[in-house]
Formats: sequence, C-alpha cells, structure tokens
Amino acid sequence: MPESPIRPVLVPGLGLDERSSSRLRELVAADVVLLPGMGLRGPVPPVEELAVRLRARLGPGPVLLVGHSQSCQVAAAAAGDPRVAGLVLLGPTTDPRLRSAVGLARRWLGTAVRERWPHAPLVLPQWLHTGPRAMRQLWAVASPDRIDARLRTVRVPVTVVRGTRDRLCPHDWAAAVAAAAPAGRLVELPGAAHLTPMTHPDQVAALLREEVGRAGAQRDRPGA
Repeated sequence: MPESPIRPVLVPGLGLDERSSSRLRELVAADVVLLPGMGLRGPVPPVEELAVRLRARLGPGPVLLVGHSQSCQVAAAAAGDPRVAGLVLLGPTTDPRLRSAVGLARRWLGTAVRERWPHAPLVLPQWLHTGPRAMRQLWAVASPDRIDARLRTVRVPVTVVRGTRDRLCPHDWAAAVAAAAPAGRLVELPGAAHLTPMTHPDQVAALLREEVGRAGAQRDRPGA
C-alpha cells in the first residue's frame, strides 16, 4: 500500500489566526491548527502542554509541521512526534536578546516599518480576536523557551526561514537556530520582514513544496 503524501500543517504566530495564511493556502494545500495565544483566546499553558495539544490535532501522518514566529517554539517541541516528517520555522523566536520589554519594542518597531503595511488591516483584527491577555501569556511562557536546545534532538529536516528585513529574527539568531538542528538549513527571503506567510505567500508556498519533497526523500532512504 503506498504511503500517504506529506501534508503541511501550519500553526499561526503570536496573536494570529487562520487568516494569516489564507493567501498561502490558496497556493499550497495545508491544514491550520489554532492554539491559545495563536488564534484562540483562553489561558495559555506551558510550551510542553501546547505541544501536546498540537500533536493531538495533527491527524494522520506524515506531516510537514510549519510554525511562524512564536509558534515555532511550540512546533519544535512537537517535532519528535513520529508523524512529523519535516519542520519549517518561519521567523523563529525567541532571540534571547529580545526578552526585555525595551529590546522587544525596539526590534518590533524596527521590523514593523519594514513590513508591507497594506497588510496591517489584516493583522489587527486577528490580534483583537485572540486578545491581548492570551498574547501576553503566550509571550511569557514561550520567550524563555530555548528552541535551539530543543532542535538538537530533532532528526527530521529543519528549514529556518527569515526575511532579510526581519529584526525580530536577525540573521545571526536564525543561523544559530538552523545550525542547532542535525539536518538544519537557513533560507532568507530578500525584501521580506516578519509576516512572510502574509506578505510573501508565493515564495513561502514554493518553499513548502520544496520541503515536502526534501522530507519525502529522507523518508525514502534505507533505514530512515
């Protein structure tokens, strides 16, 4: 019996919901999982519990697990699930230099002015839907979590993606995250900032199709 095709599963970033990937999903078929602080209101549990909830929503495998921004930390925590054939991290957080409120505000503003801000009307309703309380709670539980340490035990292909104008995920941090994974690599999108699923859906869709093929090739290797 032939193996099922690898299916992308997307997890939105901090405060975002399924609207953040609507244009992307017009180009590549994918499921979306919403979690507290990432499209859902309500109390936000620790990263490990968020990962448990994500695994419970993956459905049958194999899947290409795709995180964006702060959900990358949850995706990395869930990547040990045997259904996960590959991991894509779009603008992963949290750079330890951003754990102070001042540092975060400075980098956020520096990134915001570089976004394609015709998309701003799409972001604000998502933040209001998720709610500031859940967003604050997600930041509090996820910001100390060491995604680079988690990735050292992830054996599936890992691709870290950042926009060249993204100050929330600077080059040196993204390179360190990619290097932490045994099968990691870094891809940079010229001219993009942090909201890549919204602002650069064509490039992200092409990358996801490539990663489905990369993950499939590794699964087909003897002993994989």
